[in-house]
Amino acid sequence: MSCHLSCISPGFDDAAFRDNSGRISEATIWNLAFWDGESVIWPQANILPGVTMQILSRQLEALQIPQRTVPITEDMLTDELSAVVMNSWTPGIDVARIGEHGLASSSRLVEVLHRAYANEVGTALLR
Repeated sequence: MSCHLSCISPGFDDAAFRDNSGRISEATIWNLAFWDGESVIWPQANILPGVTMQILSRQLEALQIPQRTVPITEDMLTDELSAVVMNSWTPGIDVARIGEHGLASSSRLVEVLHRAYANEVGTALLR
């Protein structure tokens, strides 16, 4: 499964937000993560870090998978970068394109994020 995000164009599955500085931050109900083949890249922008994003960040660190936070702008969106969206429903769904920018397959990123998410130990809630 993959989705197409757009900052401004109709005919896409969802929308990604871009701030006044041109930084891509998140999607409507999703956090975004990018992959350059070596590191998980979190957008540096005004975002609401969701629970899944926080779990993944913590578990990626435990797995010693490199992470960095950088401003992501449209000129950085090339076929060498891949992206996923995540929320409480899933730790990662492939994003095929953002706007007019086609992205690399994120199958490796999806695999890494799903593995990290599976390492999170559940907590029993008492009644």
